[in-house]
This record gives sequence, C-alpha cells and structure tokens, in this order.
Amino acid sequence: MRIRLDIAYDGTHFRGWACQPGLRTVQETLESALARVLGREPRLVVAGRTDAGVHASGQVAHVDLDDGQRERLLSRRGRGGDAVADRVAALAARLTGVVGAYSDVAVTRTREAPEGFDARFSAVWRRYEYRIADQTAGYDPLERHRTTTVRATLDEGAMDAAARALVGLHDFAAYCKPREEATTIRTLLEFDWRRDGAGVLVANVKADAFCHSMVRALVGACVAVGEGRLDADDVVDIRDARERVPEVKVLAARGLTLTEVGYPADDLLALRAEQTRARRDRV
Repeated sequence: MRIRLDIAYDGTHFRGWACQPGLRTVQETLESALARVLGREPRLVVAGRTDAGVHASGQVAHVDLDDGQRERLLSRRGRGGDAVADRVAALAARLTGVVGAYSDVAVTRTREAPEGFDARFSAVWRRYEYRIADQTAGYDPLERHRTTTVRATLDEGAMDAAARALVGLHDFAAYCKPREEATTIRTLLEFDWRRDGAGVLVANVKADAFCHSMVRALVGACVAVGEGRLDADDVVDIRDARERVPEVKVLAARGLTLTEVGYPADDLLALRAEQTRARRDRV
C-alpha cells in the first residue's frame, strides 16, 4: 500500500528535509513518528527536498507500507464510511498525536495514493513563495521566521518585469549551485511579484522543477534590479551566459516557502513519472 502525505512545516529549526546523522530534519522527524504508529520505520519519498530553514505549506510525500505495516494501520477501527479510506485518513491525526499539537511540522492529510503515483517523479510542477520586507513594508517581528528583511526601498515594478523576462525553458546554471552530473535545464512557468496588504513583497515562482538554490538566486537577482544595480536585460543576459556572477546573491532561506505541488490526472501519473526520470539534457 502506498500512502500520500500532505505536509506543512516551519523550517526554522530543521536542517532541511533530508536525513543527516545527528541533525534534526523533517524527514527524520516524520519517519520516527511513522515508526511509532506502524511499528517499523518506513522511508518517505518527497516531492522536493527543501534546504535548511526553508518552510512548506504544501509539501507532498509518499510512503510504501509492507504487509505488516498495512495490517497494523488498518486494524484500527474507523468511524463509518469506507473502512480502509477512513483508517488511512486517520493516520494524519495519529501522527499529530506523536509529534505534538504545537509541533513545527504537521501532516495535514493522508490518503491511499492512486496507482502510478510517485510524490517526486509524478509531479508536473512546484510552486514557491518568497517574502521580502523592504523599507516600505517595515520590520514585523511576528513575521521574522518567514520573511527576509532588505534595508532598501525596492522598485516592485522593475522586479516584476525582470522576473517575467526569465520565464520559459532555459538553462538556469547561472542561478543554481552546481551539482556534479545534475542538469540545470528547467521550465520556469511563472515568476512575478506583488505587494500584500502589509506592503510585503511576495514572489510567486512556479516551475516543473528547481535545481539547488535556484529560487533564492532568482529572487536575489530581482532584488538587485529593485535596488537599481541591474535591469531586466541584465538578468536575462546573466541567465544566457550560464555563469554565476557576484551581483546575484542567494537570499536567506527564511523567506522561502514551498506552497504547492501539482500532479496530472490519475491515469497519467505513471507516464509522468517515467518521463521525469529521463534526464533533460537539452533546451
């Protein structure tokens, strides 16, 4: 049985998603909780590994249960309706009971995954939000864990124009930390800026996938535009040169939140997973 888990967390006190010896991570915390409920520690597969300090409101993972774990999960009596679906749905509440009602991580929903579903490889896009408080917005201590402060007045119109100019299928090597044998070709589907009701600048960034530090580097480029150090043509030229430059800073993790992961219709899940596994090696 494969279970889909929808997850939210405040990344402030986690060393990222992935398990690391001796460090507190989201994966380690949830796998330990699952072990207490199911008897043996299973392995979670996640839609996107977030870095240390990055948050999530719409993370997705899956876990495969062996026969013993499945029997243990389904042995708990449901409350009406379909017994299997009821007991799988109750797993989220049971995990909350293990991690604690006021934990910095929560499983918001659990359900049996449809055939062919893979949290990582079936995804067709991921959406992130990045929040910046400039001099216009001012500093709000209640938002300090999810908002980066920039001590300047930023031109949101120029930032929005620069962001939109970067959209499309490109090699984003200039905006990624290099990893050996990893492709940096991505389709940036949406990138735009707005101010919320408090005046905070909020970036909407959506792509088929992201390489390491890509969102925070793209945001850093837009901040340079907002400060007047670069313009929209510059950020495009940097992208097309495929080389990292000192003018583009990778902004702090605290402002970044994974908000949503998109999947195709159920009958296309397996095909999408197969396509994603094929390496993207050309534009």
